[in-house]
Amino acid sequence: MTSRLDTLTSWHADWRGLRVAVLGLSVTGFSVADTLAELGADVLVVTEQATDEYRRLLPVIGARLWEGPLASVPDELIAFDPEVVIASPGFAPHHALIRWAREGGIALWGDVELAWRVRDKVVRTDGSPADWMLVTGTNGKTTTTRLAATMMAAGGLRAAPCGNIGMPVLDAVRDPAGFDVLVVELSSHQLWYLGLSTGPDAISPYAAVCLNLADDHLEWHGSFEAYREAKAHVYDRTRVACVYNKSDAATLRMVEDADVVEGARAIGFDLGVPGPSDLGVVDGILVDRAFLEDRRTSALELTTVAELAERGLAAPHVVANILAAAALARSLEVAPTAVRDALRAFRLDPHRIEVVAVAGGVTWVDDSKATNPHAAASSLAAYPGAIWIIGGLLKGVDVDELIAARGGQAKAVIVIGTDRTALVAAFGRHAPDVPLFEVEHDETEDVMARVVALAAEAADDGDVVLLAPAAASFDQFASYTDRGERFAAAVRDWIGRGNGDQHGAAPGPVGGRPA
Repeated sequence: MTSRLDTLTSWHADWRGLRVAVLGLSVTGFSVADTLAELGADVLVVTEQATDEYRRLLPVIGARLWEGPLASVPDELIAFDPEVVIASPGFAPHHALIRWAREGGIALWGDVELAWRVRDKVVRTDGSPADWMLVTGTNGKTTTTRLAATMMAAGGLRAAPCGNIGMPVLDAVRDPAGFDVLVVELSSHQLWYLGLSTGPDAISPYAAVCLNLADDHLEWHGSFEAYREAKAHVYDRTRVACVYNKSDAATLRMVEDADVVEGARAIGFDLGVPGPSDLGVVDGILVDRAFLEDRRTSALELTTVAELAERGLAAPHVVANILAAAALARSLEVAPTAVRDALRAFRLDPHRIEVVAVAGGVTWVDDSKATNPHAAASSLAAYPGAIWIIGGLLKGVDVDELIAARGGQAKAVIVIGTDRTALVAAFGRHAPDVPLFEVEHDETEDVMARVVALAAEAADDGDVVLLAPAAASFDQFASYTDRGERFAAAVRDWIGRGNGDQHGAAPGPVGGRPA
């Protein structure tokens, strides 16, 4: 017997009166509530705390709100008896409300599944909805999503970067202007929810990529195996191109194990010489050997490392992201010239290996977005021998491998964060000869000023000071953006006070010891 939910695979289906509980009221949660209210569903939003703006807007769109503690299931939610629960990505599998829904046999969706079901609200001239490109990975997701959308736009396609990048995918689906393609950044949280899909019209992307895989978000998933399993869902039912990182065997295994549409191709990328179905680098030239007829003996030039260097895009991990994005764009037959044109105009987002100042022969680099060890390792590969600023909320991740591999190459290390014990101990084990200084300041306003003062004293002409924390920011800062902005402001303040040429003196220990 067909359930009602199995019939809800179109914007034009009958969603009226469907009882839906929406968990969470951030940007994503509101986009879900707004969409469902527009469809005529009966919507109850459940959240611990709502902003004044959302409290005002929910009654306007026709949704109800319940606010309060969520350590247990609210009586109001039980009485509502939802037919579907749609959870914001922050709700982990072990959360009380998620366990309640699953144990009760209630359909559990994320925002991406709802977006896929209603993707035909605005269609192309041929009557079909936009193609979807899915992007995930431990690091590089946002940059690759932006790169791919920029390349597609340069090729004449109406492309929208959306999802975890900032614009909810439901907002892109409902945009009246419509798109040819949506480049959807997906977190492991969103992919875990997609893995629950059982309906007759489960998401089937045109192409998908997992850029890399390393420990992250273990406190949410419970284990690395569960994290990997969630990431692997990005390739489910891919129709044309499964793009993977040849330098990361885990992504190849995901493709090999994926249940894809017959005829979908595996497309590799890395910084080496490409094979006949790959993108790679030959003598400083980025080339495509995947999307051309004579790929066994020929390659198409996309750009050069020298050109990328002129635009600050030549760090190895950025080049890898460019190749992944180009693979997605080329799968849609975007011309190589359009790829090159897009790169000439592209700029990295703030806080991604961003040079914030060069003064007194010292280069100050903000990579506050390096919120896990894998991302920090990429930054350190781009700037070997840097004065390394590390620390924050480790999210249950082990830093020993990172410090064993990269710590000994640092000129000095400055450790921030409210709990620095694990990092200091790891440097003691793996890089005991590297000078190490702890910043004990608990006040957010003081942390970066002291960091910059220490770094400036340790730096000599030609050195790089690199903020690559390998950790989340929430123990001391509002976000990685806040952390990066405070670092850049402290650098500018230091230079503005005439200190740009004052460096080279060995700093004394601050709240810790030189290692």
